[in-house]
Amino acid sequence: MTDVESLHKKPPYGMIAILFIGAFVAILNETLLNVALPSIMNEFEVSPTAVQWLTNGYMLVNGILIPASAFLIQRFTNKSLFLTAMSLFTIGTVLASISPTFAVLLIARLIQAAGSAVMMPLLMNVMLTAFPIEKRGTAMGTFGLVMVVAPALGPTLSGWIVENYEWRTLFDIVIPIALLSLIIGIFKLKNVTPQREIKLDVFSIVLSSFGFGGLLYGFSSAGEQGWSSPYVYGTIIIGVISVIALVLRQLKMEEPMLQFRIFRYPMFALSSAISIVLAMALFSGMILLPLYVQTVRGFTPFEAGLLMLPGALVMGVMSPITGRLFDKFGARTLAILGLLITMTTTYFFTQLDMETTFGQMMLIFAIRSFGMSMVMMPVMTNGLNQLPMHENPHGTAMNNTLQQISGAIGSALLITIMNNRTESKAEELAQSAMNSIDPSQMPSEQAMATMEAEIMNQAMLQGINFSFFISLLIMGIALVLSLFIRRIGTDGKMITKKKLQTQNKTEYSS
Repeated sequence: MTDVESLHKKPPYGMIAILFIGAFVAILNETLLNVALPSIMNEFEVSPTAVQWLTNGYMLVNGILIPASAFLIQRFTNKSLFLTAMSLFTIGTVLASISPTFAVLLIARLIQAAGSAVMMPLLMNVMLTAFPIEKRGTAMGTFGLVMVVAPALGPTLSGWIVENYEWRTLFDIVIPIALLSLIIGIFKLKNVTPQREIKLDVFSIVLSSFGFGGLLYGFSSAGEQGWSSPYVYGTIIIGVISVIALVLRQLKMEEPMLQFRIFRYPMFALSSAISIVLAMALFSGMILLPLYVQTVRGFTPFEAGLLMLPGALVMGVMSPITGRLFDKFGARTLAILGLLITMTTTYFFTQLDMETTFGQMMLIFAIRSFGMSMVMMPVMTNGLNQLPMHENPHGTAMNNTLQQISGAIGSALLITIMNNRTESKAEELAQSAMNSIDPSQMPSEQAMATMEAEIMNQAMLQGINFSFFISLLIMGIALVLSLFIRRIGTDGKMITKKKLQTQNKTEYSS
């Protein structure tokens, strides 16, 4: 019996649980700090642009290191990688908790990011190695808990902590969990992923850093600095040129750092395309809804986070269930049904007004999350199932990289659309209001200020609704692409309709 067959007979659930905890705190930490940025800005007396580097820097390091994770996973054992990554993450967390200056806090966040970048690809690769194709849906469904619940819980948890405690508590609560995961990992982790003696191409790392880092920074900054900023279009241009150079270089190499030839597998290429489109659209709920709740309606950050909590819990409950359904029915049915639910609920978000209740928003978001839980992991798992085992590190690295980039592009696109719509609507409403005022009875300064505030609120509301509408159209592209999904069999090949009917008859007769 081979090592792989032995693993498939008895998957290392204990080891996966350790990796699961490590990945969960790492991903949770990515969104945990967002609500606390104003408090940090006040304490260290730094500008909004400077404090934003705590999240942008974290994301950039992830964008640079995740593409390199394919090389790292093939070159080093999963135990040594986990212990190194978790040690870096823990050191960064402790340093952030005690940081006396903003510079130290920023360095701490970058160290954290260096550790967390490897966590998700490593966990995915261990599970792809440990489970046979027919059981991967259930396993990857559990993995979905990390992918979707951790980022959703971040704003709720941080909102409550920032309102009741100082921002350093955000790091203090992570330290014991990270330490426990590290200590258990030292004694309990075993090596299951295969290693190969491959050399790292330094120039590929440089191109990857400028390419993916430039794209991430450029699109992430576009919403705040505007597309006309040289920092925005300059870094995007550098990013595009570097990525093109990286792709050409990898295609010429016998042992590439990141294998782009995996796109010759049609279901992996299709799943990547659907994931890119979905990541662009689904970020709308994570960005636009908090803006509406806090800026337009005046709810607190904690209330904004609380609004999303039921949705996070729904996704947490549904992820393992969706995984089992995937093993039974495949990705196509789940993706189409999930997208129809997600698109229907997103339509309701295009109709937000000043009378929409907190309970209505919470319910719609929870149902939307239910739909989302049926799409992302099944589609991604179906694509990865078509790859040969030795290509799994490249597949997971590619998926994680593309999601980071497309999420940043989607965020920038939707924020830009919202801002443009808000500005044009504000001008239109202001002109209408001025035309309705009798010149002989001009309102007081206080009344004018109140009117301006109401106009801006109404304009932003229109901008948010329109951005949700655009995200709805983007989801429509994902729905059309989902119609072409074909199920992957245990041999890694696509199951045709005829083959599926024969398989079902055989199962029925037995």
